[in-house]
Amino acid sequence: MTTTIPMTDTINAAELKHMMTRDPALRILDVRTGGEFESVHIPGSYNVPLDTLGEHVRDLADVSHPVVLVCQSGGRATQAHAKLTGAGKETLHILEGGMNGWVEASGDVVRGDVERWAMERQVRFAAGLLILIGIIGSLFHHRTKWFSAGIGSGLVFSAATNTCAMGNVLAKLPYNRTDRCDIAGVLERLNETSA
Repeated sequence: MTTTIPMTDTINAAELKHMMTRDPALRILDVRTGGEFESVHIPGSYNVPLDTLGEHVRDLADVSHPVVLVCQSGGRATQAHAKLTGAGKETLHILEGGMNGWVEASGDVVRGDVERWAMERQVRFAAGLLILIGIIGSLFHHRTKWFSAGIGSGLVFSAATNTCAMGNVLAKLPYNRTDRCDIAGVLERLNETSA
């Protein structure tokens, strides 16, 4: 039996749990990095990191099944939603609160052998470390304070535009990448008639 997909683009964890039990055609697309996905993910979800999604947006928009987008907290899923709806995808939704919300709601998860920091945590660490380096450096060379000001300005811009240049750079590090995103295989499985 299929369930009716909510009209809103954002669904909560309880709605997703209900949809997962009622609709075998539902697909969950996790747009976090491969490293984050390997650490923890929703059972049956497919991983297509946001940077890979951008390269295959037309193919992914052609998936006929309803799709729920998941990231760590909602920001990357919102970006993926904009790309996919721009390419014509309908029946597309975002999990409110992302994996954070799913785990808080006691949703089932698959945990990997290695736990990696979520991208938001990596960004906070990198930004804090760079600002601290700039402040300490300014004790020796007063102009170094502008380095910290630049990082702070970048964080303000990131919040105002809901983008994250630092996150995009960190996502490309080997720590966050895996060889597990076989986009051709993912597209084939996303288009299968049953999950």
